[in-house]
Amino acid sequence: MGFGNIPEPFCFLDRTKFFKKLHALFRWKQRRKARAYTSMLMQIPKEDDVMSADETNHRPKRRTFLKLSLFALIAAGAGAFGAVNMSRSDLLGAKSGDDTLKTEQIVARIEWIAAAPGRIEPKSGTVRVGSALLGRIAEVAVKQNDKVEEGELLIRLDDDEARARLQAAETEVASRKRERDAQPLDKARDDLRAAEDNVFSAERELTNAHFELEYELQARREGNGNDQRVTRARDGLAKAKDKLQDERSAYAKAQAKSNIPAPNRLESALQAARSDVAVAEALLEKTRILAPVSGTVLLLPAKAGEMVAPSPDQTLAVLGDMSVVRLKAEVDEIDVSKIKVGGKVVVKSNAYPGKEFEGTVAELAPSLASPQFALRGARRPVDVEVLPVTIDLQGNPPLLPGMRADAFFK
Repeated sequence: MGFGNIPEPFCFLDRTKFFKKLHALFRWKQRRKARAYTSMLMQIPKEDDVMSADETNHRPKRRTFLKLSLFALIAAGAGAFGAVNMSRSDLLGAKSGDDTLKTEQIVARIEWIAAAPGRIEPKSGTVRVGSALLGRIAEVAVKQNDKVEEGELLIRLDDDEARARLQAAETEVASRKRERDAQPLDKARDDLRAAEDNVFSAERELTNAHFELEYELQARREGNGNDQRVTRARDGLAKAKDKLQDERSAYAKAQAKSNIPAPNRLESALQAARSDVAVAEALLEKTRILAPVSGTVLLLPAKAGEMVAPSPDQTLAVLGDMSVVRLKAEVDEIDVSKIKVGGKVVVKSNAYPGKEFEGTVAELAPSLASPQFALRGARRPVDVEVLPVTIDLQGNPPLLPGMRADAFFK
């Protein structure tokens, strides 16, 4: 704390000079008051010529009163000087003691080597799900805080038009295939035609496997299915993927053979019809917004009947794996050398004052980046780079994704 207009902190010599000046000023004021009081007493008119004999006997008493007054003023000045000296000594001693105590407390309290701001996030990070197609939401299959699996249906858009296109394209393929098979074909293209047919069949099987898994997951959520049926659907999907991969490899080998003649008109028409089927399937798949990862539905702003568009600003659902809560911290570049993977961390949040959460450094970014959490406003040329650090929190802390927190590295 400062004294008067004297700034703090100030050195010992400055405070000594200050108290010397203060003492001199006090003594000057006391002497001035004494002179003024003495002058006032001396200005009392003399009445020696008109005093009676009885009044003459009181003159020694007046002189005695004057002497006592001067003595009292001198004693008061001496006492004030002692008080000032004592106050100065006590103040300097108390100030020195307080500074030492505060320094010892700070040294005892700091047990970390670096500190960094951060934000709470799920293990997989927050996954924002949007629409890849312009359309109207026909159904929202999940609720907020539901646990979903990868590939599970979240939102279904109006798919009447997409289904009609797919059905028309499949009908066209069947017609073109009958026309092709009814005409004599070049024997040199038999292997390639068979490979093309097998790839098309494998693609249809994969599409059907996707729809089957989607149906079984939704049936289990509604209470009409079970885990065994879901497991069989997942196995069927995996087999369909493997089969499609094998058929595409066989088609590539057949196409790589030399001296293969060009396709005729019927074969070209069939290939074009199959391409239309692939486009119609892709369009139908976009009407189904599936969970890209397993986790918890953290936010679900989508509502049935709303119109959606493929825009990064329109988020329909936010997912995250809450099995492990992490802190994504940003360490200043001057503290990078102090942070090691596996190091202990204490996390504090203003949302839970007085509580500390233990954690461990799980991952260090391979390079520095611009700060995202600590900045406010536009970036300046003097701003330093930071190192993103991922911290796994132990137990099940009550911290929620998006909360700001501070990491203290031990």
